[in-house]
Amino acid sequence: MNVQNAARRVLAERDIETKLAGAAQLWASWQADALSVEASSDAPLDTAGIPERPHLAPPASMPRRQLNGPENHAALIHALAHIEFNAINLALDAVQRFSDLPRDFYGDWLRVAAEEAYHFRLLRDHLRSLGKDYGDLPAHAGLWEMAEKTAHDPLARMALVPRLLEARGLDVTPDIQRKLRGFGDAAGADILDIILRDEIGHVAAGDRWFRYLCAQRGLQPEAAFQTLLATPGIPRPRRPFNEAARLAAGFSAEELAELDSVLIGLSHPPTR
Repeated sequence: MNVQNAARRVLAERDIETKLAGAAQLWASWQADALSVEASSDAPLDTAGIPERPHLAPPASMPRRQLNGPENHAALIHALAHIEFNAINLALDAVQRFSDLPRDFYGDWLRVAAEEAYHFRLLRDHLRSLGKDYGDLPAHAGLWEMAEKTAHDPLARMALVPRLLEARGLDVTPDIQRKLRGFGDAAGADILDIILRDEIGHVAAGDRWFRYLCAQRGLQPEAAFQTLLATPGIPRPRRPFNEAARLAAGFSAEELAELDSVLIGLSHPPTR
């Protein structure tokens, strides 16, 4: 079976449980060497299958998640689950969209999709223990919007999804864990231990393929990343960084210092 066609079917799936099982089965089939990597002649899907709920709203309209009561506690876990659900689709989209890449590229993103499905299941089960389910609260479509912005180029996708958006997750997770433990939710914080461990590997996969594609095109990776960050409509990284996690994921100390310097300069523009 062709890996891109197989990923396309799971990406199109709207039923949550079927998508979760499909992501796990794709990874199992890959490990069993049951998927081929010949380029598919079918056109890639431009939209991912999503359930009828949650209601999706613009990212700017979403409230800040303050952990100050049971409702907001559930809303935080729901928001984290939504990120993981979107991450399944993002990983599958990388497989089904980009052709003529080394075999290991497809294996990396099938593994990521299966791990994101596992993360989503952990968070959904935890959310149910709080009296809510996925879809009970509104969510935003910001992650898939980045997929649309980078659909034209795997280099841009690797830079702006794993190295930008998912790396932001590395930065904020320890603070979320502290808040959850302070609220008495040790179980939620422990789930984020698993997610943080795996997300370092996901960012590392993006970093590895970003550098591979830069080498193919004769580009210096750190300079290419800065150029992409300067694209209109692309969010900037935000300080502070989880330096240990970012270093483990492939960022160099020099690049982190350069990013930090640029961001400091942007937050303190010169006076006239």
